Amino acid sequence: MNANSPEATPRPGEAGPGTAATAVPGRIVLLTTSHRVAPGLLSWPAWQALHAADQVLCADGAHPQLPYLREAGITVDEASPTAQELVDACAGGRTVVVVATGEGEPTLTDGLARLAGTGRVAMPELELLPASYDLPGARLLDLVQVMDRIRAECPWSSQQTHKGLAKYGIEEAYELVEAIEEGDRDELREELGDVLLQVVFHARIAEEGRPEDGADPFSIDDVAAGIVAKLIHRHPHVFGDETATTPEEVKAHWLRTKAVEKQRTSITEGIPLGQPGLALAAKLASRARAANLDIPLPPVEGIGYELLALAVRAESEGVDPEAALRAAARAYRDAIREAEDG
Repeated sequence: MNANSPEATPRPGEAGPGTAATAVPGRIVLLTTSHRVAPGLLSWPAWQALHAADQVLCADGAHPQLPYLREAGITVDEASPTAQELVDACAGGRTVVVVATGEGEPTLTDGLARLAGTGRVAMPELELLPASYDLPGARLLDLVQVMDRIRAECPWSSQQTHKGLAKYGIEEAYELVEAIEEGDRDELREELGDVLLQVVFHARIAEEGRPEDGADPFSIDDVAAGIVAKLIHRHPHVFGDETATTPEEVKAHWLRTKAVEKQRTSITEGIPLGQPGLALAAKLASRARAANLDIPLPPVEGIGYELLALAVRAESEGVDPEAALRAAARAYRDAIREAEDG
């Protein structure tokens, strides 16, 4: 074959015979970051790769990391190379770092995969380097952000109030209980999300401080801070010097600290009377038993008092009367369906 023939001419990205690029094809580092972590907070391997690179590229000139990289003395070229152009830039053993955009550069990585699949191109080493990782719970920040936008731009959501949403909170709580009792893991995950949405939605409304919703504004951060403080205070055996080795001791700690916080004059304070009747009766019985009060049931006849007695009995035996009745009702529902099909 003639050395000047087309067959002997290297294709773009291919090394000619005996060239250094054949031996040292270079390296591509795809640097990914999380938008949920403050810009500039990168891992040490990421900073090492950036400082050691022969070239740093980023397709997004407004990428939030760029000001911090330039402040650290790193030159970043705004460019969106094709896969072939990036391979060519690595010729001779050069290292090129690509600061990925929020989408993760799928077009570029797909192009590199196609080039590698031909088997005709001396491909650089390709490394995916996460420069920052999401912390546990980081997706909650996305939920807050999405809720902010929905509240501002959705005609229905922007008009909702705490009172208007109240019924949905009850519905979602019941659907969560149903998913738990049915043992459906996928449904459980979805219903937990729906309950969480109610919390974030109410907190977003409260942040505005509208008179009809109560003029004292608070945010989701205030909600989270309140429950964190409560949990720490009520778990002195975890965060303090107290000890608890049994669930009973934990419950005693909880009730003792709660009593100090609430300063209630009756054990019945704080029990919502609007909850389902069996649950209400069981809760009253639980409070009385915890306070070592032996309260006889009202000596009155009637279905309501019979149900009260059953609820008190269930509580004393460690049975949730609402859950027990729902289980019985489901069995009754199945029997009805069998009769309909028969």
